[in-house]
Amino acid sequence: MTDLALQARRSWQACLYLYTGLLVAWLCFLGIFAVSAGLFFTVSLIGAPAWPEIVRLLRRLAGYERVRAGARLGYPVPEQYLPLDGSPADRVRLALTDPGTWRDARWLPVAVVTIIVFSVLTLPFWLIGLLVDGPRLGIGSALDQRRLERDGTPPRERSPLVLHGMEKLADLQASWTASLLRPSSSARLGERIAELSESRAGAVEAHSAELRRIERDLHDGVQAQLVALSLRIGLAKQRLRTDPDAALARLDEAQAGLESALAELRHVVRTVHPPVLTDRGLAGAVRALAASSEIPVDMSLSPVENGHRLPAAAEAAAYFVVAEALTNIRKHSGARRASVRFTRSKGLLMVSVTDDGRGGADEKGGSGLLGIRRRIAALDGTASLTSPVGGPTELKVELPCGS
Repeated sequence: MTDLALQARRSWQACLYLYTGLLVAWLCFLGIFAVSAGLFFTVSLIGAPAWPEIVRLLRRLAGYERVRAGARLGYPVPEQYLPLDGSPADRVRLALTDPGTWRDARWLPVAVVTIIVFSVLTLPFWLIGLLVDGPRLGIGSALDQRRLERDGTPPRERSPLVLHGMEKLADLQASWTASLLRPSSSARLGERIAELSESRAGAVEAHSAELRRIERDLHDGVQAQLVALSLRIGLAKQRLRTDPDAALARLDEAQAGLESALAELRHVVRTVHPPVLTDRGLAGAVRALAASSEIPVDMSLSPVENGHRLPAAAEAAAYFVVAEALTNIRKHSGARRASVRFTRSKGLLMVSVTDDGRGGADEKGGSGLLGIRRRIAALDGTASLTSPVGGPTELKVELPCGS
């Protein structure tokens, strides 16, 4: 397909965008009356219950136009609304106080005017395009074709400015729509603050849970073993003179208990910050996890190999994700194989852990997935789980890791 044919195709797509907008403009025109009537009857308390439903329809119309504008511009147009939940009175209050509602309402009259004006402007553009660029598209008159041949100008040197202008009209309409319907900077800042507050609360909860676990492990494990060790040494001291052989046996038991307590203490320390992570880096630590796994684990760790160290917090979180995921796979999945893959892009470390098990993993099932999400959220990261019944299960985590 020639460049000119591609240009004509893009121009036709621009016209379709503008002409399809005529239906949106008609719906917006109706929406102006619906919103006005809804506000009047809401203020008069006659039709207050209908106001949330009018707002829902308005959101659907604005959402459709966001999708159209995003497809035209090549990037999504975000939306931000308050959920219309709760009692009827709460839904009316939320619908009235939601900034997104008034943003959509302001968009309605602007959409009616701009869409109609731009669509009308497209008609003369097409007429001029037939005269100026028609011969090169094979749709012009014989007179225009002979005139083009007499000029001696190769068709490819003539820029189809008229066709290009229709694209500009469509892009301008889509840009105006995006600017009117996207959340304001203050709204996005408020949403960001809410997200950070939620992640901070999750981080505090995760930290508290971690402290409780460490205290429980020390109390039930190391402390109990040290108490038993103290008793054995006391018995050995009592029998040292009267029964040296029995005292020696108690000391042997005390030594074995001491080694067990040290092993338990090392285990607790590893759960806080694994020494292998400091000594061998993230790649080496993950390989050690895979080597100790009861099922084969395929690995792709190139972004964290060859001495490429990440911030300590990111490395610890990534290690925890892999360790917890492999533990879950061993305990719950019935999988025969698993894989761990690291990728890095635009300041993010992506961790993917998959298995070929039975699937059906649930965050609420006490499998540690909620702990993973909270730990990741504390670093402003995200986690997603895909686990259909029958498998496979895939855990994806994104962690900020600098440039």
